[in-house]
Amino acid sequence: MKKNIVAGLDLGTTKVCAVIAERDGDKANILGFGVAPSEGLNRGLVANIAKTAEAVKEAMNIACNRAGIDLKEVNVGVAGEHISSLRHRNYVTISSPDKEISKDDLERLKNDVHTIRIPSDRQILHIIPEEFFVDYQGGIENPIGMCGSRLEAVNHVVLASIPAIQNINKSVERAGYKVNDYVLQPIASSLSVLEENEMDLGVVLIDIGGGTTDVAIYHDKSIKHTKVIGVAGNQVTNDIRESLGIVTNEAEKLKKEYGYAMEEAIIKDEDIYIKGVGARGNIKIPVTLLTQIISVRMRELFTLIDNELRHTGFKNKIKAGIVLTGGGALLKGCTELAEEVFGLPTRIGVPLELGTGLSTEIESPEFATVAGLIKGIPGTTSHEAILTSKEKKKAGKASVSKFFKRIQEFFDEL
Repeated sequence: MKKNIVAGLDLGTTKVCAVIAERDGDKANILGFGVAPSEGLNRGLVANIAKTAEAVKEAMNIACNRAGIDLKEVNVGVAGEHISSLRHRNYVTISSPDKEISKDDLERLKNDVHTIRIPSDRQILHIIPEEFFVDYQGGIENPIGMCGSRLEAVNHVVLASIPAIQNINKSVERAGYKVNDYVLQPIASSLSVLEENEMDLGVVLIDIGGGTTDVAIYHDKSIKHTKVIGVAGNQVTNDIRESLGIVTNEAEKLKKEYGYAMEEAIIKDEDIYIKGVGARGNIKIPVTLLTQIISVRMRELFTLIDNELRHTGFKNKIKAGIVLTGGGALLKGCTELAEEVFGLPTRIGVPLELGTGLSTEIESPEFATVAGLIKGIPGTTSHEAILTSKEKKKAGKASVSKFFKRIQEFFDEL
């Protein structure tokens, strides 16, 4: 019998992805995977609940049929320019007689963060501890079991728009499912494509989707900053459409088949024949012209992120470089352009630590978010559910071993 079953749902601007997996430690055995075209979202926000619900239902039906499992709860990725983050420092006193820090003290510390003043139209999406302090001693990753009088934490707090979350919830419920947890998409992507050493040295994850580009900065093994930017793959496609006077589908096809992020990356400069529309006949353009159109928007995107890095003060702390993921990272020459703009080494990020099953189907940058949604974010409902299930499994094994031990002792006494 399968246990630790988790479902992830990535609501993208161009597509909705659903994954059902069986968790086994750090690995995920992919049981089912489904993709449906998305027409109800715009830049990470639900623009049409009915259309979004249809896409969710289609993607989940495919995934459930493949997995042979009828799941009703999903972890849903959240993005959009409504996302903001802040750093908050708080503390609680340890009142137990032995002064030993317990899980309850961590819970009190987390609950205290919910008392901070935030805009009335916002809600706290995540409270992720960056670092703990016990009696002013910092650099502590896990304080449980330590002794002290004062427990303090620096937290990365992610805020989201309440109406945006409500619209996601309505769409998922209309499709016949329940949201188990909301997870910020750049954090989910980070969990699936980043290595621990990168997060320790300092790394920037850039997830280029259709409607938004998600950014996450890590240093000293903890998340330091998150940002969602409303410039992404669809804007590049639209620039091609407007510049060349062609339909969107044709522009998207040109981008994927012939497009480059910068001219220096072009392997062979050839002519492209574009099908004419209406009275206009077929036209011929060089690859360099197409690349020039794409390059302007991609350079703008990377420059915006570079300015964000400088503004937050983390530019000089990024020693492991840049990791590009998402469907937009598949654009040829993307890594070369990023290295030029940021002045940092860049690689493409694909989902890591996938187990057996249908894992090969999601071993691509465009599925980085949905691969991370099945991992469970520390401090969230999804993560706690996975831990609880694993603890029950261990407890069950322990009780069985005790049972056989008692039988052995009985026969030893005969």
